[in-house]
Amino acid sequence: MNVIFKILKWILKAIGLLLAIIIFAGLIFRLFAPEPQPPGELIDIGGFSLHINSVGERNNKPTLIIESGAGAPSEYYYWLGEGLKDSMQVVRYDRAGIGYSDVSDTPRDPETIARELHTLLEKAGVSPPYIMAGHSYGGHYIRVFTELYPDDVLGLVFLDSPHPNESKRLNMPPEPKFLNELYNIGAVLGDLGILGLFDRILGPILWVPGLPEEVTERYHDYTLNGNYLWGYLKEEKWYPKLVEMSDMTSDFGSRPIRVFAGTNLNENALLKMGLNPEAIRTERRKLQEELAGLSTNGQAFFLKGGHITIFSQKENADIICGEILKLLRELEME
Repeated sequence: MNVIFKILKWILKAIGLLLAIIIFAGLIFRLFAPEPQPPGELIDIGGFSLHINSVGERNNKPTLIIESGAGAPSEYYYWLGEGLKDSMQVVRYDRAGIGYSDVSDTPRDPETIARELHTLLEKAGVSPPYIMAGHSYGGHYIRVFTELYPDDVLGLVFLDSPHPNESKRLNMPPEPKFLNELYNIGAVLGDLGILGLFDRILGPILWVPGLPEEVTERYHDYTLNGNYLWGYLKEEKWYPKLVEMSDMTSDFGSRPIRVFAGTNLNENALLKMGLNPEAIRTERRKLQEELAGLSTNGQAFFLKGGHITIFSQKENADIICGEILKLLRELEME
């Protein structure tokens, strides 16, 4: 018995020593890590700064404002900016705590986020009219923004955005509660520098396919501390309220709406949850068409891609850019 206890004691000591070494290495890494180099500019909107990245010259056409999905940095939408910058101004930005933006102590409710974006655009000199583009959760945010500032918005673009009733209609199971615990652990590891250290060793955690290396190399900046995950967790607490407010904005009259949705599904994951992939695909198509039906001038497009690759892959981004340019010409004729 004594031998077993001695072995366990040495194992625990070894584990403790290993953890101490990892924490020490993380703190050293964080202390000497290079300063982040945002591609855009940081603008103080009242006690904290948001990162805004604008490409293309301001002209007499509307400006495209891209609202990111949950936890998605503005760099994900690189090809949309590149594809449209010769014809219009395109603005990408990071919400508080995401990407290069500061974490904010303000509540992350939908109205606050919409007002912060409005303030950011004013301070950056980006005047309306706007075409609002929202990816994933961003689709809910642009609906709230349009409700608060209807005179500023000429059209809406949804990029694989969920319908407010999607989870119920698709009978999707709730997200496992342990995921939030993992995010909290990840945020602490980020503050200790451990997340950033492993990100440098193993490659960017937030890497997505299709984007150039000059973009993906910047992803290392997001894990230099825990701000990114803290920012995401603060937003996630308000998600039910976001969906509720989004659902209340259900009539956009004749304001143009363009919906782009990916057709790729993780069929194995759906089967494991006891769901029929074909039934999900059919119902999801109806939901996306209903988003387009929020306006009398709505169209839905279905692209061969996933939740992110419908715009991170250049060939898909080119299709989206082409339809946005058609929308611009339509608005010019009015």
